[in-house]
Amino acid sequence: MKMRSHRGRVETRIIVLLLVTVLSMATDCPSFELAKGINGLDKIVLRECRSRSAEVYLYGGHVTSWKNENGEELLYLSSKAIFKPPKPIRGGIPLCFPQFSNYGPVKSHGFARNRIWELDANPPPLPSNSSSIAFVDLILRPTEDDLKMWPNNFEFRMRVALGSEGELTLTSRVRNTNSDGKRFSFTFAYHTYFSVSDISEVRVEGLETLDYLDKLRNRERFTEQGDAITFESEASIRFLRYLYLIYLSTPTKIDIVDHEKKRTFVVRKEGLADAVVWNPWDKKSKKKISDMGDEDYKHMLCVEAAAIERPITLKPGEEWKGRLELSAVPSC
Repeated sequence: MKMRSHRGRVETRIIVLLLVTVLSMATDCPSFELAKGINGLDKIVLRECRSRSAEVYLYGGHVTSWKNENGEELLYLSSKAIFKPPKPIRGGIPLCFPQFSNYGPVKSHGFARNRIWELDANPPPLPSNSSSIAFVDLILRPTEDDLKMWPNNFEFRMRVALGSEGELTLTSRVRNTNSDGKRFSFTFAYHTYFSVSDISEVRVEGLETLDYLDKLRNRERFTEQGDAITFESEASIRFLRYLYLIYLSTPTKIDIVDHEKKRTFVVRKEGLADAVVWNPWDKKSKKKISDMGDEDYKHMLCVEAAAIERPITLKPGEEWKGRLELSAVPSC
């Protein structure tokens, strides 16, 4: 069994190398390459000619880097992140599937972020985006261990694309492949960690007057009262030094304004009705998150496109699609 497993990994890597080589040769400006990442884990590097880039680890189908034309990192990645399976990677864009947090019988945030994904050599047609300079298609199918936790057959396909203006797009498609006629339901989130100058200089716009669930108050429902979400001081945060809010029925566009950097992250989403705003603040980051620096909470903010309040239900053969597009633009 061990010999077969090793041989399978070698064959998979050879196929990945061949596909990457062929696709990279098809353009004058190499669009992506297969590389070795931390601890020898395989990753795909997407590039465009003006030095913008993104990195995707096959472990977790995990985007760990997104850089602008100046080589500036736009995603937060913990300096203490553990790139060693089965530990999830702290930072970037973890995938929460088939369960968000502890909202169900599966372990917190599901298992997609703890699995080795494969390159999808022959994905079903996806409406093309003419602005995409480089992209990679990945696929995840359940392992025997997954089926013990969550007894459903599925195909989870994801395309990660880098656009001509540096925008980063993740398109996920989940298909029910059960052969016994059984439906399944799941919740989902792109757990995006944004890199910010200082949390006190950030505001989130687009969630005003919306209802939200406060996870720290037994998911009690409240209504947002402020003009925008700000984090100026502990006194101004009503979250008891730990922010974990799930906004419901949110708009398709949310802005994250970083006043110090004079930059706005624009989050656009489709098929994802909810949005999570999360920051561990000081006590949790210092005492409960071992793979995060004590002061890192000041320089990151999670704003997550999600489907949580109303789980997605699929009959056999049905497919769900969710799309996240991130861009960074100058702001006054």
